[in-house]
Amino acid sequence: MPEKPENNNDPKSTAQVLRRFRVVFNAVRSHFQQVEKQVGLGGAQVWALSVLRDNPGIGVGGLAKNMDIHQSTASNLVKTLLRKGMISMTKSVEDRRNVQLQILPSGLALLAKAPGPFEGVLPVALDRLPPETLLRLDQDLGRLIQLLKADEQAGGIPLAEL
Repeated sequence: MPEKPENNNDPKSTAQVLRRFRVVFNAVRSHFQQVEKQVGLGGAQVWALSVLRDNPGIGVGGLAKNMDIHQSTASNLVKTLLRKGMISMTKSVEDRRNVQLQILPSGLALLAKAPGPFEGVLPVALDRLPPETLLRLDQDLGRLIQLLKADEQAGGIPLAEL
């Protein structure tokens, strides 16, 4: 059994921070559950549709960049949306290796029914924080990730898929 490192933290403080993490995770999960219940599509797929609506002709790499996810994750989202008939994919005229993605009327109709924000409640809330608070939170979470020895590759997975 790993040895528990010594600390000087008040157990009540640790419990309070843990409770706050639970509140955040539950808010995120509740939002994406509501989206899926209302439109029958996962939150990441709805977000991808909104990006495609706002960026007609974007490619898979552009979708990944806009959503700040790994390109293979974006590719999987595209495959699902193609299969469901929500988007179309055509080869680029300039470079046949590239594709252009377009949202179809069925995708637009689904977006019209989906509750926002499409990217989820957490990115919107983080964007509302003052810059100094966001920087401090980033630094503190970076330290927490180090202590967890967590795989930072997981940062490329949309919260809606966790």
